[in-house]
Amino acid sequence: MFWLLFGIFLAACMAAGATGGLFSPGPWYRNLKKPSWTPPDWVFPVTWTTLYLLMSAAGARVALSPDNALAMALWSLQIALNSLWTPVFFGLQRIKLGMIVLSLLWVSVAATLWALWQVDMIAGLMFVPYLIWVSIAGALNASVWKLNPDEANAPRRAST
Repeated sequence: MFWLLFGIFLAACMAAGATGGLFSPGPWYRNLKKPSWTPPDWVFPVTWTTLYLLMSAAGARVALSPDNALAMALWSLQIALNSLWTPVFFGLQRIKLGMIVLSLLWVSVAATLWALWQVDMIAGLMFVPYLIWVSIAGALNASVWKLNPDEANAPRRAST
């Protein structure tokens, strides 16, 4: 049963990850000013693959446990917000709105970590790298916003 649940959670994660292919960074993002500590492009797919595997395992572990309702609801919320950030930031090219989504994502990941921990400590620990990565992503989004004030305040334009 664990592996079936793991597969279902992994499918949810892969659906969220697919937004990266649908709304790739493209020239708009490449032309933005970014902080010197921006990770190289290859880091993102490696990191997200690892995180999605951990998130799926955590979800499957807790799905098998009693008293898991809050943890499962929060897991669902965080993956929905995870799915939303890429279309908002890269698709709509909305830096500020992306920061709002990312802030909500951070809160939901932290809450999910806490709820998972209450049911299964190992599942909670599996969310720690995710919270760290979302913190880095938030700092990067905020830095891009600060370094590109004109772009952040520009009205939406057609994708380039």
